[in-house]
Amino acid sequence: MRVVVALGGNALLKRGQKPDADVQRANVITAVKSLAPLAEQHELIITHGNGPQVGVLALQSATDPHLTRPYPFDTLGAMTQGMIGYWMLQSLQNALPGRQVVSLVNQTLVSVADPAFENPTKFVGEVYTEDEAEKLAKANGWTVKPDGEFWRRVVPSPKPQRLVATRLIRHLVREGTVVVCAGGGGVPVIRNENGQLEGIEAVIDKDLTGSVLAEAMDADAYLILTDVPEVMRNYGTPQQEPIRHTTPFALRAEQFPAGSMGPKVEAVCGFVERTGGMAAIGSLDHCRQILEGSSGTIITPNATWPLASTL
Repeated sequence: MRVVVALGGNALLKRGQKPDADVQRANVITAVKSLAPLAEQHELIITHGNGPQVGVLALQSATDPHLTRPYPFDTLGAMTQGMIGYWMLQSLQNALPGRQVVSLVNQTLVSVADPAFENPTKFVGEVYTEDEAEKLAKANGWTVKPDGEFWRRVVPSPKPQRLVATRLIRHLVREGTVVVCAGGGGVPVIRNENGQLEGIEAVIDKDLTGSVLAEAMDADAYLILTDVPEVMRNYGTPQQEPIRHTTPFALRAEQFPAGSMGPKVEAVCGFVERTGGMAAIGSLDHCRQILEGSSGTIITPNATWPLASTL
């Protein structure tokens, strides 16, 4: 099968860990141990989050006295793609001797007319008091909003339209290459008035980009791998229960938080609805079992998996 995997941020930085390079490299090696068996049996395309990493770089850039202005988020996204991609590339090459592996710094096209640019909602970077946030917003041209008891910077989160390197990625996969791409949702770019690509200040949801990527690659399966074993119905209540095999129609009827599980559910449901393929949300440690149908929340058009043709 052709499988697209989206790694959650926990694959690189677990909750409570310091964002040191050696900590993240060790986590990447652990993640690759789970992914390598998939690459041995299937065509594999990997994308990943970059939230903690881009937050660290944004803070460094904002406080660097040598800069006139902090680096924009499209540039920071490219920096994290290179950094995380290097860790993934090296770990995969070590785990899969003889296989071709490539990591791409790539762009994701968004629409300049996307309403997200009029209403930034994506929280990025550190938390501040209201006074601190207002001072930083004035000094750097930021938009800030309350996030619980604190304030944080917000940037637009437009919907991904297409990966600019779609044809290249498809060619690499057909040649048997394991591809790491679309990190952090991809570097957000628009077509300007001259039809040329131009970076824009935004952060794209990586799960939605993964869904667009999986569809463009004619993937058989799209897996969002995180630190939860499955999606939970009535999460955090005494009525909490796992959702195992379901359809997009049934899963959309449930209620999920907009800032956490909601985008993941939207991403997997959209892929299944548009392609008729299989998607799943589950634990990185159980990725092989997810494809076998014995772990995770599995979404298909008729709630049946595995199909006889995949066995």
